[in-house]
Amino acid sequence: MSPTGPAASDFPVLPAGHVTFLGAGPGDPGLLTLRAVEALASADVLVAEPDVLGVVRGHARAGVSTPELAVVDVSSTTAGVPVLRDAANLVMEAAKGGRRVVRAVSGDPGLDGAAGAEMLACAAAGIPFEVVPGVANAVGVPAYAGVPLRDAQGADVRFVDARTASDRCWTEIGASDATAVVSTTLDSVAATAGELVSAGRKPDTPLTVTVAGTTTRQRTWTATLGTIAQVLKQAKVLPSPDGHQPVIAVVGERSSAAQRDQLSWFESKPLFGWKVLVPRTKEQAASLSDQLRSYGAVPHEVPTIAVEPPRTPQQMERAVKGLVTGRYEWIAFTSVNAVKAVREKFEEYGLDARAFAGIKVAAVGEQTAAALIDFGVKPDLVPSGEQSAAGLLEDWPPYDPVFDPIDRVFLPRADIATETLVAGLIELGWEVDDVTAYRTVRASPPPSDTREAIKGGGFDAVLFTSSSTVRNLVGIAGKPHNVTVIACIGPATAKTAEEHGLRVDVLSPEPSVHKLAAALADFGAQRRDAAKEAGDPVTRPSERRPGARRRRTTT
Repeated sequence: MSPTGPAASDFPVLPAGHVTFLGAGPGDPGLLTLRAVEALASADVLVAEPDVLGVVRGHARAGVSTPELAVVDVSSTTAGVPVLRDAANLVMEAAKGGRRVVRAVSGDPGLDGAAGAEMLACAAAGIPFEVVPGVANAVGVPAYAGVPLRDAQGADVRFVDARTASDRCWTEIGASDATAVVSTTLDSVAATAGELVSAGRKPDTPLTVTVAGTTTRQRTWTATLGTIAQVLKQAKVLPSPDGHQPVIAVVGERSSAAQRDQLSWFESKPLFGWKVLVPRTKEQAASLSDQLRSYGAVPHEVPTIAVEPPRTPQQMERAVKGLVTGRYEWIAFTSVNAVKAVREKFEEYGLDARAFAGIKVAAVGEQTAAALIDFGVKPDLVPSGEQSAAGLLEDWPPYDPVFDPIDRVFLPRADIATETLVAGLIELGWEVDDVTAYRTVRASPPPSDTREAIKGGGFDAVLFTSSSTVRNLVGIAGKPHNVTVIACIGPATAKTAEEHGLRVDVLSPEPSVHKLAAALADFGAQRRDAAKEAGDPVTRPSERRPGARRRRTTT
């Protein structure tokens, strides 16, 4: 075992009574800069609009204050009603109180007029501040839509806010051949196109319109200035109560359909926009959810089991004391929960990773190994092949009385674990202390809207990583709808799913959660390619008619 110390944080701490004006980008949290993450990590107060808060909140430290924003109501002031505090008041009040404030805005603060006014207020009050630039919406959204604003020949690019554009502005753009990047709203796109045509642009000039850019809700329409109104109507986008949504429209030859077909990298991801149910705890699902996001999916984590301490803790207590007194040659961890259980018992006794000195440590797979490393322990053995009890046994050395002074293995496990590992270790000549470190029980049912989405076809896919996740999900939330793609980690899990009346579409080639996610992505890519070859629109499974046929895919 090699103890590993936690990496020291290099994040600089902001001085007290300081404001950081921070650009949160167009919507994808991955576009935050490193400096933005640093500032968020040391903030006492985070001031952000609701649509920006979700982008930055995950990087703020626990306990950060997030006061609710409200616009000052002039009519209330006249009537003598207390005035609601606006962003500037919240920022100034917190900074004057000696707190570190992050003021987050969509896109880039240099392009936000309100942020500029707040900077002037800080300067007037002598409050130190800094500006952390962000990816501007007008630049980031076209990039995610596959619409380059310039090419090797170069071109003028004009950025326009339709809400404040003057007649002179429209005239200048209409008389030029510059690429125009227009910030507007969905229900104002047609009017914007009309302004450009009236100003001199040809009606057949290509146009792309992107809503919810850089997020998995992104949608882009390709048309011309003369046809955009008809295209949005035929797509049943307008009229709509959501017509106020902000959009980025790009006008010019570089937004042509031919180029977008080749460059639309984001919306072409294999699981783009798929809502995927991950029936695991948040801790277990973290890396799997990250992988699904890389394929364009929207993971939704629903715990199907809850972890509780063993009913009789004495066995676990004796085993942990045996670790300290040199009773064991090896300790084998078969899950992240086992690592957590031992770690909690260590903390109860005031122990840390140094107690593992002289003991060989085994981990059943990469996730368990990562949990050990986070604890400060580098495992000596991780399966080189299959990440399972069988894979661990393949690499486990037989007991050798010459080289092994102690013949005993500590195996902290769940109460429902199989006997495969115990039997295999005994066959290799080892004595095993098989200890119940935690109990697994069925989790509480998820919220009603999640249950309805599961039964009503609101999810595009569900990943089953064990037979117990099948049984427990059906038990606490009901059976997934028949349009939902069912993906299983192996034959045993698939058999359990079929026994519960589910039709399995995707089977992982190996018993690995990451191979399972990759198999689902392959399924999504094949489905997308088939739709394009048939000349059909690419839709998500949840958008299909109930009863459509599906095929199992093994990759």
